[in-house]
Amino acid sequence: MTDLAGSTPHASPLVVRSVPIDDPGSLLSLLPRDGSLAWVHHTDGIVGWGHATAITASGASRFADADAWWRDLATRAVVRDEVRVPGSGLVAFGSFAFSDSPGDSTLVVPSVIVGRRGDAHWVTTISSGSLATPPGLRTHTAARPADVVFADGAMSGAEWELVIADAVRRIQAGDLDKVVLARDLVAETPTPLDVRWPLQRLADRYAACWTFHVDGLFGATPEMLVRRERGLVTSRVLAGTIRRTGDDAHDLALAASLARSSKDLEEHEYAVRSVAESLAPHCSSMNVPESPFVLHLPNVMHLATDVAGVIDDSTSSLGLAAALHPSAAVGGTPTATAVDLIAQIEGMDRGRYAGPVGWIDGNGDGEWGIALRSASVDGERVRLYAGCGIVADSDPEAELAESQAKLIPVRDALGG
Repeated sequence: MTDLAGSTPHASPLVVRSVPIDDPGSLLSLLPRDGSLAWVHHTDGIVGWGHATAITASGASRFADADAWWRDLATRAVVRDEVRVPGSGLVAFGSFAFSDSPGDSTLVVPSVIVGRRGDAHWVTTISSGSLATPPGLRTHTAARPADVVFADGAMSGAEWELVIADAVRRIQAGDLDKVVLARDLVAETPTPLDVRWPLQRLADRYAACWTFHVDGLFGATPEMLVRRERGLVTSRVLAGTIRRTGDDAHDLALAASLARSSKDLEEHEYAVRSVAESLAPHCSSMNVPESPFVLHLPNVMHLATDVAGVIDDSTSSLGLAAALHPSAAVGGTPTATAVDLIAQIEGMDRGRYAGPVGWIDGNGDGEWGIALRSASVDGERVRLYAGCGIVADSDPEAELAESQAKLIPVRDALGG
């Protein structure tokens, strides 16, 4: 476990102040090019920049190590919060690796955070040892990427179809019930990508999703892994997908067929059961709807279920995310068997794709999505990711088409 700022949990306490401000306009437009952090849903959310402190963690203990570091940091922090809404006060943005190995996870505490929640708008300053002056806010213009070239990632489409067929054979043989397999697409740009460009386009086109950026991982996820807010816990489960055509009447018929699809309903049931069983030990009561609803997004439709509960212990939002990860929606069923199979046949390092991404505050409340519809940036190279749930009657060609539909949001955002 390494503190990126070069300090230790026993360094000078952080001094935090949140104050109300006038409506700052588009949150994403406030981001400077370097050190940007974002979590935006519709027009609400938080963005940050600068660096107060951070931590990296890895291995099987990454969640526990980061959570312990955060609890110590929050306990010692001097906080003056004049806003007192979720997202004000002391906040860290986080992104966690899908697997125990390889991959690093991080919590980042910026020096400036700007937020909006309904009619409340605020700026938070965070510094070590002394109170910082709130900065003047101004808008910035993102640089559009030029000449983006796409290529296959770890596998071609045809190779990935063979992997899907292998997984289906194992499921039909009784080795497991479901496995979620992912593929990647590589984009190359002539100059380092200005991540603010695709972020703004994702937020504009997929406002119902949570648009995020943490340490080079960006995207717009439709799936809320867990939200903890003032004693209430919620989780949105998505599993079962069909591509939209753009014809409203046809899409309504497709939505009805999705809601009746035995393959998709089976996949969805596994995912809901996984979430409910993981949250149950932390809740005094829970509500798990009997049937899913169809969530309409611009490019696809999903079967969706919102699971809710009342928390009865001190587990933080990050601790709840750890308890839920990996759910059946991103791993499979049984989870341990599915994750082992992913490591054997998927053929790529997921990094932080499909891991928890979001934020946590000093009280342990926060929001953690699943890093889907996402990409990782390393200078001129961008890796886009998409995954599909594979069950006994999955068709490799159809799964490839579904993965291509899931790549569209980020792919189009890179192109403009």
